[in-house]
Amino acid sequence: MFYKQQGGGPWGGGGGGGGGGPWGSGGGGNNPWGGRDRGGSGGGNPPPDIEEMLRRGQDRLKRMMPGGFGNMRSVWLAGAVVLAFWGVSGFYRVQPDEQGVELLFGKYVKTTQPGLNYWFPAPVGEVIRPKVTQTNQLTVGFRGAGANIREIPQESHILAGDQNIADIQFVVQWRIREAGAFLFNMRDPETTVKAAAESALREVVGRNPLQAVMTNQRDLIAQQARDLLQGIMDGYNAGLTILDLRIQKADPPKEVIDAFNDVQRAKQDEERLRNEALAYRNDIVPRARGDAERMIQNATAEKEKLVKEAEGQAARFTAFYQTYVANKDITQRRMYLETMQEVLSKADKIIIDENGKGSGVVPYLALPEIGRRAPTPPAPQQGGNSQ
Repeated sequence: MFYKQQGGGPWGGGGGGGGGGPWGSGGGGNNPWGGRDRGGSGGGNPPPDIEEMLRRGQDRLKRMMPGGFGNMRSVWLAGAVVLAFWGVSGFYRVQPDEQGVELLFGKYVKTTQPGLNYWFPAPVGEVIRPKVTQTNQLTVGFRGAGANIREIPQESHILAGDQNIADIQFVVQWRIREAGAFLFNMRDPETTVKAAAESALREVVGRNPLQAVMTNQRDLIAQQARDLLQGIMDGYNAGLTILDLRIQKADPPKEVIDAFNDVQRAKQDEERLRNEALAYRNDIVPRARGDAERMIQNATAEKEKLVKEAEGQAARFTAFYQTYVANKDITQRRMYLETMQEVLSKADKIIIDENGKGSGVVPYLALPEIGRRAPTPPAPQQGGNSQ
């Protein structure tokens, strides 16, 4: 309720007296409760009535609420409105790259997929929405990237199967598969994944020689370590998927890398010499075997020839002997004639006619002697000019 001011001040102070206070006190220098200032004169207005002010405030509040302040219907209506707003606040939306984890008084209940969902509002219920499509990466054996790489020997030094130490740096990439298991089955996921990755790679490298880790078996070893790490995470029910385990570096430690390179060069020389020896052996041994086989075949052929000739001569002698036994006189004469033919065919012959007249010597022409003494005709000249 508004009142018209009387007199000068904004708080309705009495007319004629300037400087009225906020409570309508008259005169000069009074305090808010109408008391006089020290040294002041004259009496002011009485102080305001506090009870009256409270009563007016209650009247205004009753006019604002239907049925009055003490009506239980209004109380229930106000409570219903507040409860409705509280219930509506339980709706929540899960984005496509998230999963919703619903908690009831702090206890995990279930996991929801992307979309509009409803759960008990706070403080009864709570919803956590972690990113499940984000790829997380951790490094083992080093920190940093590019030119700012810092090596961690305590993580990178791994004992290989041939008792050599390998300096291995690798990267693990993983992603959340089931948000509820991820949040409540592991206290420190990154530390757990890192420790399990070290353990898995150490086990796989320990079954292989250093040379295989450094060269052609690196990708196979990384795949075996990734599968083993995934099995460890599944055993923990960690709700994680290991996307990749990639070996960035696999070398001997810096302290022995020079000696290791010398050993590798010596092994390469050994391998080269062995290959050269094998090539020489593959060239000379087949040739020697071929020569030996040829000699064996020649000897076998000569043997067969001699045997066949001996068998032929024996057969001929047997046939001749049988002929000789059947006709000794004829055979003896034939043998005599054949023997004389063989002997006389190689000697110079002089024929004498014993029945001849005169001196009994038949003149002959010594053809063999003439043939031995005849001069050899000169060879014709080559390239001579004819006249």
